[in-house]
Amino acid sequence: MNAGPSFFHPSFSTAGFPKPDSGFGNTAVGPVDSPGITPEVDMDIAERTQALALKIRKQKAGIQTEEATKNAFVMPFISTVLGYDVFNPAEVIPEFTADVGTKKGEKIDYAVAHDGKIQLLVEVKKINDPLRIEHASQLFRYFAVTYARIAVLTNGEVYQFYTDLDAPNRMDAKPFLVLDFSALDETLLPELAKLTKESFDLDSVISAAGELKYIGQLKRVLAAQFKEPEDDWVRFLTTRVYEGSFTQRVREQFVPLVTKAARQFLNEQVNDRLKNALGGPDSYVSVSKDAVEAEPAAEESAADVVGDVITTEEEIEGYRIVRAIVCSEVPVSRVIARDTKTYCGILLDDNNRKPIARLWLNRSKKYLGVFDEHKMETRLPIADVQEIYQHADYLRKTVARYLARPASADEEPVPPAGPVLAD
Repeated sequence: MNAGPSFFHPSFSTAGFPKPDSGFGNTAVGPVDSPGITPEVDMDIAERTQALALKIRKQKAGIQTEEATKNAFVMPFISTVLGYDVFNPAEVIPEFTADVGTKKGEKIDYAVAHDGKIQLLVEVKKINDPLRIEHASQLFRYFAVTYARIAVLTNGEVYQFYTDLDAPNRMDAKPFLVLDFSALDETLLPELAKLTKESFDLDSVISAAGELKYIGQLKRVLAAQFKEPEDDWVRFLTTRVYEGSFTQRVREQFVPLVTKAARQFLNEQVNDRLKNALGGPDSYVSVSKDAVEAEPAAEESAADVVGDVITTEEEIEGYRIVRAIVCSEVPVSRVIARDTKTYCGILLDDNNRKPIARLWLNRSKKYLGVFDEHKMETRLPIADVQEIYQHADYLRKTVARYLARPASADEEPVPPAGPVLAD
């Protein structure tokens, strides 16, 4: 589709195009497991990205072409994650054409418009193809002649975001943000949210791009050095612990030591997080004095839920966060919340013998209740529900344990008491 020259001039308007609607911006997750209740759920950015990550993981092996990559992964990214209507030409223009110089008839796979101006250019490669800057020749040319300040190069699983930090109206050679759906970095989601239709804030994205660019590059450099250290990295660390000359023999001795030390350091960091969550007797870390001692998970009784049970917005937000975290393991329809007077319980399959978490939010000090393999609950102090993301790995492991256990291990489900949390 040829978008026409109006996208290159300030007089462009959406007059004559179909009126944009919310389209994929609000996505129904399906019915909550409660009689007569089928609410529409406006999933937040975390849920939407997690859901797409699960889709990619399940379907990528069957994708063989660039066109299939667009249909299976990139269009859902534009629609369900960013919230633009891919069927509205006033918002998303496929095969966007703009003749540049002597280059005629070249097309960008997608151009995304907001407030009547092209804001994002998207170039797609086949799933599993490596992304190289050489693949972005059209992006470089189109970036200079459109309003777009953001260019995206993607293979459907990895999304590289570019802007013009180094020179005005000239696309940088390195991305300022890399979003990898095979290993989602949740710290990037607030910035991604600024590119969504409902929360578009280009100025904020550009102002943060410089820091994001270098932090992202530093993280990737550190990851590469931890995996396969270069000579300069080995020398840097060795000279801080070894007083002799850095000879070839010393280098050969320390390369495996640096690699082993890096792996052990990373493993210890992961173990410390798990130990903090467990708070077990074998933990060698200090547990906050505000933490409550571990206790067995009790099944809710009718006494807990009779009377005035008030579901707060904070409980709903906490439920959505937990659901977004564990949707990489199970469909969100299997994650049910039951509110009681004292806490909000989040269960797998609405089964009290499969507790995922408890939200203790109706008090001055808030806690997230997590469960070990013996269903012993440990309450972890949290300042607000956003800190639940810090315990994402543990919540996923809890769900994974239930999935690995034979169905008979949980006997017959206990009929839950209390209302399903409405969101």
